[in-house]
Amino acid sequence: MESNFKMLAKTLYGFESILAKELRNLGASHVKEGVRNVSFEGDTGFMYKANLSLRTALKILKPIKTFKVFNEKQLYRELYNIDWASCFNSSQTFAFDTTMHSDVFNNSLFVSQRSKDALVDKFRDTERQRPSVNTGNPDVRINIHIYNNDCTVSLDSSGASLHQRGYRIATNIAPINEVLAAGLLLHSGWDGRTDFLDPMCGSGTFLIEAAMIACNIPANINRATFAFQNWHDFDDTLYQKIITSRLNQTREFEHQIVGYDKAPSATRKAEENVVNANLSEYIKVERKDFFRTEKESEAKLHLVFNPPYGERLNIDEETFYGKIGDTLKKGYSATDAWMITSNLPALKYVGLRPSRKIKTFNGKLESRLVRYEMYSGSKKAKFN
Repeated sequence: MESNFKMLAKTLYGFESILAKELRNLGASHVKEGVRNVSFEGDTGFMYKANLSLRTALKILKPIKTFKVFNEKQLYRELYNIDWASCFNSSQTFAFDTTMHSDVFNNSLFVSQRSKDALVDKFRDTERQRPSVNTGNPDVRINIHIYNNDCTVSLDSSGASLHQRGYRIATNIAPINEVLAAGLLLHSGWDGRTDFLDPMCGSGTFLIEAAMIACNIPANINRATFAFQNWHDFDDTLYQKIITSRLNQTREFEHQIVGYDKAPSATRKAEENVVNANLSEYIKVERKDFFRTEKESEAKLHLVFNPPYGERLNIDEETFYGKIGDTLKKGYSATDAWMITSNLPALKYVGLRPSRKIKTFNGKLESRLVRYEMYSGSKKAKFN
């Protein structure tokens, strides 16, 4: 039986606790939250499962060497001494990604370059030929992390960021990151037990991530490749077993997931993405102006949306955010409404008191995920 090894899952700010819970639910051991990351232990099969299943992870890194570093020569020597040929061969391409917080080094490109030199020299000396660099789409991606004098070298088992799920073929002007969407949905408590509405659905990311959560579909089942498939020790038989096992754990969803958007181009893109994700039986997209709608049933509704912030889409914030509040008050009783925005001053125009505010980031924009609880009847009656 293969022994476990340490891994690191990278995530977005504020999602550490959600990712840690996901990892524990998958069966990881020694789960520990960091800053924008969670460390854990598992075997090779678990590494495959983590890449396939985790909704709030951006990368899964497998550390292969840690050491103290005090100068450039020592960095080169330690990188040179790694048995790179046991990881991949000279016919494959590679790239280094470097992150650091150090007084020793102040240029990540320089660290990546010296690391590349060490790897290439090692291949030349031992294999008589060298692999090529491909910074765009390498077969093998290697992560260098330097904090003060501590250096960790890791193999990136994911490759392209795990937010690239593989289902989104069309986007609108300001699409939301898939990992961000999934994390916001999990923050909101979405569990698939009610109807769901995204009233400004854009290219449909919230809809698709909501359906995948509701049906317990692996987050990256539509993704074409992972970097670990290019490693020497890749076990395709084990990987196929992991896929089959995860798909056997999907469940049926008995409620409705609906998206509105008033722009015909947005609804077309959302529909294309829903089809590409194989979720048409669970999601309905309609061309509607949210401000002219009301709730279609008396059943409990979970509503999550990403309205324009005024950053890339021009809006009159007082009028726009005021209409959000008016529409919720007049037409959406018995609704748990969640909204993410970076336009924090505009929240006062909604005219509703949020019951929760969660700090997050949409790209580089500091944002808040806010919750408005719309009760059936008055709030006072709710608690009597």
